[in-house]
Amino acid sequence: MVGIVIQENENIDRAIRRFKKKYERSGILKEVKKRAYFTKPSVKKRMKKIKAIRRSQRTLLEEM
Repeated sequence: MVGIVIQENENIDRAIRRFKKKYERSGILKEVKKRAYFTKPSVKKRMKKIKAIRRSQRTLLEEM
């Protein structure tokens, strides 16, 4: 569970911004989206392979 402690005299906008950052970093939203529907293991494997290819191509482009 994600939560923050609001300090004395802290602006509410700043506190909300801190909460949003912590929420995004925790990966809760990504996990919820992932569990929203079932993905077959073969599709997961294919997507993982595609991501690896893209990542390797990007690193090759950055090195040049």
